[in-house]
Amino acid sequence: MYRSLFLRKMIFLVLVALFASALLSSALFNLAANQLTENSSQEELLDKATSMASYLQDQITEGIEADDASRLQTIKNAGIGYRSYDVISCYYLLYDANGKLESSTAADTTDTVSVISSINGFCASNMLTNSDNKNLIDSIDQEGSKNSITIVQVPIQYEGHIVAYLIIGDQVTSVTTTLSDFSQYVFLSTLVVSLAMLLPVYFASKRLIRPLNRVTDVANALGQGNFSIRANDKTKGEIGDLAASVNDLAEKLSKSITSVTTERNRLKEIFDIISEGIVSVNKDLQPDYSNNAIATLFEKVPRKNLFTEKLQLIPFEEVWEDFDNCLKTGETYERTIEAKDCAYSSTIVPIKDNEKAIIGATGFFRDISEQERLEQTRRDYVANVSHELRTPLTAMRGLVEPLADGMVKKEEDRQRYYGIILHETMRLSRLIDDMLELSRLQARTLAFKTFPFDLNKLLSEFETKFKPVMEEAELNFSVEYKTGPLPTVMGNPDRVEQIIVILLDNAKKYTPAGGSITISTEYSNETDQVLVSVIDTGQGIHEYDIDHIFDRFYKADRARGKKGTGLGLAIAKELLSYMGETITVQSEYGEGTTFTFTLKRVTGSVWY
Repeated sequence: MYRSLFLRKMIFLVLVALFASALLSSALFNLAANQLTENSSQEELLDKATSMASYLQDQITEGIEADDASRLQTIKNAGIGYRSYDVISCYYLLYDANGKLESSTAADTTDTVSVISSINGFCASNMLTNSDNKNLIDSIDQEGSKNSITIVQVPIQYEGHIVAYLIIGDQVTSVTTTLSDFSQYVFLSTLVVSLAMLLPVYFASKRLIRPLNRVTDVANALGQGNFSIRANDKTKGEIGDLAASVNDLAEKLSKSITSVTTERNRLKEIFDIISEGIVSVNKDLQPDYSNNAIATLFEKVPRKNLFTEKLQLIPFEEVWEDFDNCLKTGETYERTIEAKDCAYSSTIVPIKDNEKAIIGATGFFRDISEQERLEQTRRDYVANVSHELRTPLTAMRGLVEPLADGMVKKEEDRQRYYGIILHETMRLSRLIDDMLELSRLQARTLAFKTFPFDLNKLLSEFETKFKPVMEEAELNFSVEYKTGPLPTVMGNPDRVEQIIVILLDNAKKYTPAGGSITISTEYSNETDQVLVSVIDTGQGIHEYDIDHIFDRFYKADRARGKKGTGLGLAIAKELLSYMGETITVQSEYGEGTTFTFTLKRVTGSVWY
């Protein structure tokens, strides 16, 4: 309250008003009093001059003077007593009919000489014979003094003509000083009254502005987000109306802010849970909002030279160029960004206010790496299928056409052609069967059950069946148990057998004569799993091929022309994935390859 600017201004205005009133009152009173005093002095001086002129005129009327010169001398002699200032309390000057000074107050002091000189000079210019009005009253300011001199002219006549001019004057000094002192008293008294009114004015102003302060507090609270506070609208008059208006504004603002906040939170929740990254920038290209997804969206992008906050948020210069162009042109910009092992789509749209002015831009970013990968896979799949199907079909067509045209005459050649056609037909059939099986595995429509089985027995049978095959290919084949007999595992023995056959078939194809192929097993206590490895000493796999070895139709070292559909390892991986297991590969080119897959150990009692 004591710091209230409004209160201080109100008190200041009241004091200024009182001070101005005192000053104006004193000035007006001084002006009126001066005028009144001057009029009173003039009237008093006029009465005195009239009496003196009447006396002197009586002297020449009763005398026996023969001419005006004699009469003037008589007047001078009669007015000798008037030459003393102390006798008549004014200055006395006598002029002849032509305006010549004949007699005056005795000039016994410097002030008297100065006053008589001032009166004489003024009269010579403005009175006497220079004026048609013979009875004159005027005042002049005395040079070098604040006092004024009142002058009265009365003509002395004889039988209708002027014989002489009587002029008397007096300084208005003591009355003016008194009025000045009185004016000071009036001013001081008014000032004292003003100071005395300060306390009542303070309390009255304080009571007046208390409701205004309450309204101000409400307005400040609204600015800080507190919409529950209300002003006292019970006060009568304009302040009560103001309080009611503020309360109505607070109510409407509360509803609007609540609605906006609810909508903002709803949008924020939506933006935070969607997978697309969202970044909003202002007109200065500075980010002012980003959702949660943007923080992890570009994790796969190599980060280099990210010196600015913007590049740390979106690590693509071309995207920020799109933001800049969008702010300049107001157009929507779309872009597909491809980086190593990832791809993104970018859409930049402008943000406009109610007047259609661009105030920012929002970017929407989506990771399309998987979509691009699937599209590439689809294209590769179609190309590979076309290639794999075209090879046997081309071979069969090349054999069928000569047979159909009767160009093959010998029965021996025809039988050889029929054998080749049968072989290519069986190859085509195997390819189609593998493709269908892989598709069913990936679509999870190929149903088979998993159950506990004895892996030791399965591997013993493998050793028996494949030993002759490997010896025929001049390969050393063995099965080893690093940790001894294996525990019972969970899986499908037929599918596990299919997986081992695929791995052995690949090892046999790429291992030259004299090499070795080993099925190695061990049980891991840490993971509670059985590890089955197929190890060969063949040519190995290049490091740039190893990441794609489980892709469909992928064949390492195609130049060697190894036969196969290129689907075996893909089928093995899908079978293991279906059973909840994994397969890995380790290889060094020229040294050999090791494929290892896992099988879970069965816990508890098992009945066969």
